[in-house]
Parts: sequence; structure tokens; C-alpha cells
Amino acid sequence: METNLLILPGLGNSGEKHWQTFWHEKFKNSKRIVQDNWDEPIREEWLERLKEEISKLDQPTILVAHSLAVSLVLHWAASHTNKNIVGALLVAPADVDSPQHTPESVRNFSPIPTSKLPFPSIVVASENDPYASFERKKYLAERWGSDFINVGQQGHINSDSDLKYWEEGQLILQQLIAKINTL
Repeated sequence: METNLLILPGLGNSGEKHWQTFWHEKFKNSKRIVQDNWDEPIREEWLERLKEEISKLDQPTILVAHSLAVSLVLHWAASHTNKNIVGALLVAPADVDSPQHTPESVRNFSPIPTSKLPFPSIVVASENDPYASFERKKYLAERWGSDFINVGQQGHINSDSDLKYWEEGQLILQQLIAKINTL
């Protein structure tokens, strides 16, 4: 099955050195969500944009979310479905419930839903991510019914991690696609 990618950047957008930007340039079957306000996100506005983009889909699509956008995916899935959403790659979820891990500007994304996702998903976590404890990410992956992959000491798996095309992430994406294709 040919699957498309819907790339969902987190707070501040994903800059030119972020793996999501490299992936969007590399994968012609990808589309990138653009939010109106990247720096002071309002959950309802971000959710509305995601609903808009998903409503336009006409092929099987994997959501590729980073950081705050992981919460966005969970909020969407808590009350919406779409037959074209076949999976999610959830990278470095930010703990929007924790004032010690995330800025006040993202608190309106709290509480992060903890219900099981209706499609296959993988949570990719780093052991030294400043925006969520490793234990919390593991707990959330279990609640969401997601596979969990530890990528070691990669920080927030963002531009600062200097991953460029993030080949390891591409292999993880292939694992997700393989799992979807067996369903």
C-alpha cells in the first residue's frame, strides 16, 4: 500500500535543520501542516487546521508528529476518525501536563488524552529529552497502545539533535508501514 505522510510540527514549527523539514523535502508523498501561530499555540485553532487537512485526504496517510503535535494528534483522535488515517509516528511527545517540562504557552493542550489510538502507532523517545521524562513517554505509549522505541541520548529529537534526514527515524517509519500492511 502506498501511504502518504502528513507532517505535523510542534511549537515554533520545525526549522530548516529539523528532520521533519528534510523528510518533507525528500518524500514527495508528504504534506506539511502550516499553523497560523507557531509560538503561542491555541489547541482549538491547531485542531481545526488538522481537521481541515485530514478532511482533504483521499489516500492512506500516516501522521508524523513531533513534540506538541503529538498532543494534537491525541486530541484529534479522541473525538474524530478518518478512514485515511492509517497510523501515526509520534516523536518526542512533550509533556503538556507538566509545568516543569513544558512552557506555559502549551498548557492549553493539557490534559493530554490517554485513550488507546484507533490505528497503529509508534512513540519514539529519547532518554534525555528536556520536555518530558522518559518514564512519562513510556507510560503514554502504553496508554495509547503504541509501540515504544528508545533512541538513546538524542535530546528532543529536533534541530538541536542535528539528525538531518534521520535515517534511524526512516527505518522506524518503515516498521510502522510494515505493521500497517499486515492489518
